Order: sequence, then structure tokens, then C-alpha cells
Amino acid sequence: MEKKKQSWWAPAQKHLMTATGYMIPFVVAGGIIFALSVMLNGKAAVPTSGWLAQLNEIGSAGLALFIPALGGYIAFSMADRPGLAPGFITAYLATQIHAGFLGGILGGVMAGYAVNLLKRIKLPSNFRTISSIFIYPLGGTLIAGGIMVYVVGAPIAGIMDSMTTFLKGLSGAAKAPLGAVLGAMVGVDMGGPINKVAYTFAQTQVNTLPFLMGGVGAAGATPPIGLGIATLIFRKKFSPDERSAGTAALVMGSMGITEGAIPFATADPVRVIPANTVGASVACLTAFLLGCLNHAPWGGLIVLPVVENRWGYVLAVLLGSLTVACIVGFTKKDYVPKDLHTDSSDDEDLDINIQKF
Repeated sequence: MEKKKQSWWAPAQKHLMTATGYMIPFVVAGGIIFALSVMLNGKAAVPTSGWLAQLNEIGSAGLALFIPALGGYIAFSMADRPGLAPGFITAYLATQIHAGFLGGILGGVMAGYAVNLLKRIKLPSNFRTISSIFIYPLGGTLIAGGIMVYVVGAPIAGIMDSMTTFLKGLSGAAKAPLGAVLGAMVGVDMGGPINKVAYTFAQTQVNTLPFLMGGVGAAGATPPIGLGIATLIFRKKFSPDERSAGTAALVMGSMGITEGAIPFATADPVRVIPANTVGASVACLTAFLLGCLNHAPWGGLIVLPVVENRWGYVLAVLLGSLTVACIVGFTKKDYVPKDLHTDSSDDEDLDINIQKF
């Protein structure tokens, strides 16, 4: 009997889930160590001297590596070991052009496709023994890395400049639309280029317009805290790994590290990214309307000592986080272990042989 044709989403989700499993330890280890250094610093700022600065470097290393790991293991899932190096390198290049985790996903997919295309080329028998360790990694890196640098880089830089100009034009607008726009930008890519534009816009005016950081700081904490709350309220919706990551997300969100939400976004982007966008927008808008002022160029609950109208700020984070938790909780399906998720015929279709060299 002819096997049922699969949609593109089933294998795509498998590749994302595989990469997310490898990526989570980078986010958790790096994010918590980074947050710990900020917390022990005694003020809402990155430490710049002493042993805390060195501790911060350790955490920063983990946060710098999680996007390359994400792209690398997407390519690994798609093309086996020959895709690993092209995926890591291309996703690293995505971080250099400030393309964020979405750029890392794109880099991993491009690398995986590039290597798989190269595998279709028939090689002489004397080249086959070195193809997996030389030809495919080299060719895949040149193709995917070249596209990332020469094709993707310039448009992303142009988009970021356009967004910065757009936000500057909104600075004199009413608080409600400005808060909604800034919050959505903070939540949509969780530390990526859009998030960075919104944060930079608020940080550069922290001394003159502290209400901007009041909203943006609350919005930045919302996605990870909201997803952490979701793993506690809707436990059946999440895998054991995701429930563990939920605890770390609560800590990172409190410390103002929006990247704590990324493992959930990579595993289920269709539900998580819109929820984060709406929740962060709610948080930023609420903080604006309640007149919260944040005098530190940072976010999360760690800045409460320098926030005016602290209860309003906490309420903004809580409302935004509950929005994220409810949207994800009510739209996400119950988690089903892999061995129960599909029947044997589907498993055969989706199985990826990671032992092939």
C-alpha cells in the first residue's frame, strides 16, 4: 500500500526538535551564569571588572554559542555529520550580521540543503572516502556561508536601519501605539536584530526618557517568564526537557535575558513566537500606561531597585507573562513521547540515520 505523503512541516519540526535538544544546555548554562554575574554585581548592569567580569565572560560564551549550535545541529539533522561544520559556521556568520536566532535557523537549513545537494553529485570512487570529511563540509560551508554573507547580510542591515528610523519617528507619538510597537519588537525574535533595535532605542534615551526602558525592560522579561509559567500550569503540553528549561527560563527572564524563551520558540515557533509577541506588547503597553520609569539600561525584575512605580512594573510583567502562558497553553497540543507519536510506517518515513558518515 502506498505510504501517506507527509507535509513539509513534519520533517522540519523533527530537525528543529533535534537542534533544540542540543541547544538548550548552551542557553541554560550561559544564561544562568550571565544572570548570576549581573545579580552579584549589585546593580542592573554587566560587571566590567574583577572576578564577576570573568564570570560574565563564561556566561557570555554560552550565549554566544547557542545560535551556532542551533544552526549546526539543524544541518546535522538534515545532512548527518557532513552538515555539522557548515551549519555551525553559517549560523555563526548569522550572529556576525546580527540576524539573531532566526538567522541561525536559516543558516542551518541552508547548510543542510547545500550538503544534501552536493551528495547528489556522483563522485569518482577514489573521492568518496574523503567526501564526508572534506568535499561536503567545504562545499556546504562555501555555498551556505557565501549566501549568508553576500546575500542575506545587506538586506538585514538595511531592515535594521529602517526600523531604527521608524522608531525615532514614533518617539513623539502617543504612548499607547509606541508601547505596543516596541513591546512586539522585543518579543518577536527574543534577542535577535528586531529585539536589539527596540532595546537600543530605549537604552540610548534612558537618561532623558526613562519610561522607554520601563516598558522595554518589562517586555524583555515577559517571554521567558511567561513560558516558564506555562510549563508549570500546563505541564502536559511540554516535554521533560522543556519543563526543565522552563525553570531556567523563569530565572533568565527575571534577570532580563529574553533568550531564555528561544528553546521553546525553536521547538514550536508557530505558537510560541506569536504568543511572545503579543505578551511582550501587553507588558510594554501596560508599563507605559502606568507610568513606570526604569533608570537602568537593562530589563527584567533585577532592575526593580531603580524603577519608579515598582508595583506597576511588576504588574506589567505579570500581565504580559500570563498572556504568553495562556496563549501557548490553550493552543499547544499535549506532549506525546516520540515512541508513541507515530506508527511504525511514519517512523520509517521520518527516521534520520545519524550513524551514516
